[in-house]
Amino acid sequence: MPGHHQRRRSIVRLVLAATLGALLLGGSATLPGATASALSRWSGGIDLYRSGVFTTQKTWLWCTAADVQIIRNIARHQTDHTSANQSRYFSYMRAHDRYAIPVSDGTDPGGWAAGLRHYVDSRYRVVASTSFSAALRSAVTNLRRTNLPVAIAVDHGNHGWVLTGFTATADPARTASFTVTSVRVVGPLWGLQSRTYGYDMRPDTRLTPSQFRSFFTPWHYGRVRMAWEGDWVSIQPIASSSSSTAKATPQPKAEVRVAAATAAPHRTPEPTSQATPSATAEIEPTPATTARPVALGGGPVGAGRPPAPAAPAPASAQSGWDPWTIAGLAMAAVLALGAALLGGRGRQVRSATRRARRV
Repeated sequence: MPGHHQRRRSIVRLVLAATLGALLLGGSATLPGATASALSRWSGGIDLYRSGVFTTQKTWLWCTAADVQIIRNIARHQTDHTSANQSRYFSYMRAHDRYAIPVSDGTDPGGWAAGLRHYVDSRYRVVASTSFSAALRSAVTNLRRTNLPVAIAVDHGNHGWVLTGFTATADPARTASFTVTSVRVVGPLWGLQSRTYGYDMRPDTRLTPSQFRSFFTPWHYGRVRMAWEGDWVSIQPIASSSSSTAKATPQPKAEVRVAAATAAPHRTPEPTSQATPSATAEIEPTPATTARPVALGGGPVGAGRPPAPAAPAPASAQSGWDPWTIAGLAMAAVLALGAALLGGRGRQVRSATRRARRV
């Protein structure tokens, strides 16, 4: 019937109009580079970490490989913890390093970013920031916009962590007027490092920005001056590729340089040394309020050397006295007392002798 068909066409037009309107309104509500499907409801913070995603690095060299495994687990909802995949990630990253560095120094940020692009998401890029504030703001902004973790080069580039979450005064996906109030971090040495001493804290530890600053420090590599010297280096999933340079903060001199995803010349990596992992028994975390970095070596991320823990000070040293000093003072006191007694006895003997001679 004509009337029936006309009503049906009207209903279809209304549905199409409503759908188009919803798409237009939804698009205007998000910033460039952020999609409605990527953004969850903002409730003051975000934490991508969940049980089962953490994995311990299988050797002292493989912090970056373990980070790739952790980030891949989060992004793809997996629970992979195999040594074989860490070895595969490490070899791929070594083959795509920007600089030819010894295998004992792990991989450089170029290779690290290449591994994350290849095994996790094509949007990962090396981000070099000229200030801690700029690095932190850009990292949380891209984490929020993409729902993907950020890899962080800590301890001047000697080790690699994963930034899995943060809290802030406002949503970085909606405004640039926000202040980061805390971060959530994951370090793959947890489970490999010493039971008593260690650099990495329990997975998904909460740190204040001030605490995080003591770990997230400027890049430095002694063997060769790299492009990132003196910068805060992270591997971020860039929400928008419309610009090769992003300004993470309105502050001057806080430039964030995003490296282009240019493929490094492929070369066969040096043989990897298969260090025997230590026991993976659970260890106590370093308290966040007193956590301080421990030297991991002098190379880029994954320097291949375990942390060098400092021996604990003995109880006597905490009060300013060491055992040898105390023993020396005690001995000196005994000798002084003995000398005093002997001296007094000597005077008595000499006096008696003189009296006997007079008699």
